[in-house]
Amino acid sequence: MGRERRPGLPPGGDSRPLLVFCEVSDRERGELTRAFAGCSVRLFHQPAQEIPPKDLSDARVLSVFIHSRVDADLLAHLPHVGLIATRSTGFDHIDLAACTARGIVVSNVPHYGENTVAEFTFALILALTRHLIDAVERTRRGDFRLAGLEGFDLRGKTLGVVGAGNIGLHVIRIARGFDMTVLAHDIRPHPLLAEVLGFTYTSLDDLLARSDIVSLHVPSSEATRNLMNRERFARMKHGAILINTARGNVVDSPALLWALRKGIVAAAALDVVAGEELISEEAELLERPGAEERLRTLLCEHALLRQPNVIITPHMAFDTREALGRIVATTIENIRGFLAGQPINVVNPPVLGHAQNG
Repeated sequence: MGRERRPGLPPGGDSRPLLVFCEVSDRERGELTRAFAGCSVRLFHQPAQEIPPKDLSDARVLSVFIHSRVDADLLAHLPHVGLIATRSTGFDHIDLAACTARGIVVSNVPHYGENTVAEFTFALILALTRHLIDAVERTRRGDFRLAGLEGFDLRGKTLGVVGAGNIGLHVIRIARGFDMTVLAHDIRPHPLLAEVLGFTYTSLDDLLARSDIVSLHVPSSEATRNLMNRERFARMKHGAILINTARGNVVDSPALLWALRKGIVAAAALDVVAGEELISEEAELLERPGAEERLRTLLCEHALLRQPNVIITPHMAFDTREALGRIVATTIENIRGFLAGQPINVVNPPVLGHAQNG
């Protein structure tokens, strides 16, 4: 079964456990260094898979962000790691089964940007409904004509929220402030919340058929992969708008292109796109299993980028100083809890029993 793991104790009895942080921004460096002054800390700008294994091999804690792929191959170079602390809510970039099998705790940041992402969602909605991108680009050219810039009011329109979790509920609150009718679909409905906030739970098919704007707020999973496929796009209200600030693989990109060309979807705003984690690594595509399918997906994303009625932003919905501060603060708490032998915000709870009985 391998060596015994006891959370918090560094390998070899070293009193200064090695903490490795990947994808660290300049604004995070100082705070992380100060927070762990009693530890050995290494900070890298790159994702974990781009760092030489020798720089990771002694790590007791590995902290990553969304572009680091923590799979079995990477874990093979981390014989001492006991905690993978992702500085994100989503953890689909981490192989939980492989971590659990090795007794490695995985923690996340469950709450940091609910209002942040919700506010950005409405920034995208307003950008589309009021043609803000076209208007700005036109006026920069000295063209002040209004032709083609007519928008529409949000008041009285129907917003469909797919995934009424923490972020989705904030989106609903904002929508009600715009005096919109709100439909929601969620696998765990809360009727009391619906009554208090003034929205209605319904089936996904009914939501798609009735909504003027559909906003996606579901996690990435096998159940949500390509949730918006050609069949579901065909059920949408003709001329509706699609917003995705969730995960890129929730939307089948070729199906979205088809829906845009058919006029089923009048416009789309995407802060996330399928395959986005590979865009900076195109040279490696042909060396990986499924390369042809991934390449096809990327080409579709490039096609979406060229669509005049599509806005694509660089996965920035979470990116405010307040939200980033909450991410760092929670990550520090997660690591301190682990080193003290009391892990928190654990997303693979079975590993705790394994560690205690190892």
